Amino acid sequence: MKSVRQFQSSLKTVRVLCQPQNLGKIGVRFTSGCGEHSALTKGVVVGLYQKEGDKDPKLTPAGQKIDNRTDGKLMQVICETRLDGRLGRGKVFSNIDNEFASVAVVGVGLEGIGFNELEMIDEGMEFVRVAAGVGARALQRQGVGLVSVDGMDYAEQAAEGSQLAVWRFPDNLSKANKPMVPQLELFDSSDNEGWTRGIFKAEAQNLARRVSDAPSNCMTPTLFAQAAVDALCPCGISVEVRTMDWIETQRLNAFLMIAKGSCEPPVFLEISYCGTVPEDKPILFVGKGITFNSGAINLRPCKGMDEYRGSMSGAAAVVAMMRCVAALSLPINVTCVIPLCENMPSGMSAKPGDVITLLNGKTMAVRDLDKAGVVVLADALLYGQKTYLPRLVVDIATLNTGVKKAFGGGATGIFSNSHYIWKQFQRAGAISGDRLWRLPLWHYYKKQVTDERSFDLSNNGRGLASSCLAAAILHELVPCLDWAHLDTRGTGLLTKYGLVPYLTAKRMTGRPTRTLVQFVYQIACPEMK
Repeated sequence: MKSVRQFQSSLKTVRVLCQPQNLGKIGVRFTSGCGEHSALTKGVVVGLYQKEGDKDPKLTPAGQKIDNRTDGKLMQVICETRLDGRLGRGKVFSNIDNEFASVAVVGVGLEGIGFNELEMIDEGMEFVRVAAGVGARALQRQGVGLVSVDGMDYAEQAAEGSQLAVWRFPDNLSKANKPMVPQLELFDSSDNEGWTRGIFKAEAQNLARRVSDAPSNCMTPTLFAQAAVDALCPCGISVEVRTMDWIETQRLNAFLMIAKGSCEPPVFLEISYCGTVPEDKPILFVGKGITFNSGAINLRPCKGMDEYRGSMSGAAAVVAMMRCVAALSLPINVTCVIPLCENMPSGMSAKPGDVITLLNGKTMAVRDLDKAGVVVLADALLYGQKTYLPRLVVDIATLNTGVKKAFGGGATGIFSNSHYIWKQFQRAGAISGDRLWRLPLWHYYKKQVTDERSFDLSNNGRGLASSCLAAAILHELVPCLDWAHLDTRGTGLLTKYGLVPYLTAKRMTGRPTRTLVQFVYQIACPEMK
């Protein structure tokens, strides 16, 4: 690991290019870095279907296998403790099976349940994530070092739920206090391919969680760039790290306007994955990378300000998605641009009302420095379209509180000028369990950000629909391509309300990494159902 000084001095437009490998065939192994495994004890998680009408609760086939070899003892203790198979409810039983010291029986809900149109989610998949996550975490608390997980007919989702549930953020703990993270394996199922895909997706989200949750002094723009190089270079992904000289040469003035308020130098990342012929147009992802957002001169309230170390969670999700796309060897070209900086108050900070000229020649008034996200994204969107000529554009950012107040943590807000892209994201969210909901991109909001006499755009607009106004600004910068904007203000930061059982309370979520991976998969393999 290089020091910060050494790494920053070597960033004069660095191009890191590793030889591409067929990672899907050789089996990339992700490591979470979360403590050591203890192989002394083994445990297993099995599912219990909920009783329906006169029917008693029923074990999954893997659970039935354990019950048979224990001569019915498992079902006996289930009846004695009155477990009924309700989702997420369960108990850990010890000394029942000779192979496993602990057996966690967790409710999976009703058997055979599938897509729920009203909830816009595949409940069968999501219930398996919940059950596997609850069971794996219960065994983790008991110190089990090797956890076998019942696939429950959805091995991929069982892997996701269990891997997400046992993850911890140990980087700032002393060695004595580092949590034990068990090793996971699939139990009594032949779907090893699905299990591996689920592990890849969950570890990608865990990477986003780890980067987002790092303290801002440990995840500056320079350190984020180093983390991206470390994560992506071994996967055969091209990473170009651009520094101040290049940024000034390219005249990314809007980006520099926000970055100049901090003594931390800005960095601009360009990341490319080539999964098909180089001539194919790529999907362009743009991730907001403000590594700490204080609001600058429009200072945010001090209480809870530490949460805004996660203002780069959009960029973290994009980097994590790229790692998983490479691991799955998807046949598609994907490019990402990520502007990285801090938004801080100082004598160099922009002042409310300052006007800047964007790459496309339009002028933008920065009337609220607290809403710096659209300013930072503006030149990145314009540069990415001009340089890479993409087939479609997706940007991910924690922008405004409007979407958080509307949805809480229930869904990510999506704005799009393409019904096809929206439907692809809707399907991806239903499969991943990390849903999105479409919000309006009407001319009504465009007028509130463009109808000005002294400049072309304002960064805050007029009115209360802050998320819709931010999307209208970004839409002005993508006039001719299919485009989607994902506002993760309610889902990409700390988990506070309506906690998903397989995530960790009061930690960054890493959302919507798995939905992005699923979206790219659907675009790359449209014939796969």
